[in-house]
Amino acid sequence: MQLTNPWIKAGKREGLQEGLQEGLQQGLQQGRHAEGAELVLRLLARRLGALSAAQQKGIRKLPLSKIEELGEALLDFTSREDLARWLRANK
Repeated sequence: MQLTNPWIKAGKREGLQEGLQEGLQQGLQQGRHAEGAELVLRLLARRLGALSAAQQKGIRKLPLSKIEELGEALLDFTSREDLARWLRANK
């Protein structure tokens, strides 16, 4: 015969819910980061032409806040050197 403690069950259920919520938040953050990076890469390609694999990789590694800043800054870019300068200053 196995006895269960309702407090243990409640704790497990609460821990599971917290874990699910944390996982959901992490997934949403990763999704925002990936979508932001892809949008900025498409905009840069349209403005400056195809980017090198190294540039694409470097942009994808930026934190979301920097990707958002790059999204605004690229509106002023007129050459690939503008992008290179921005990346050097914002690593």
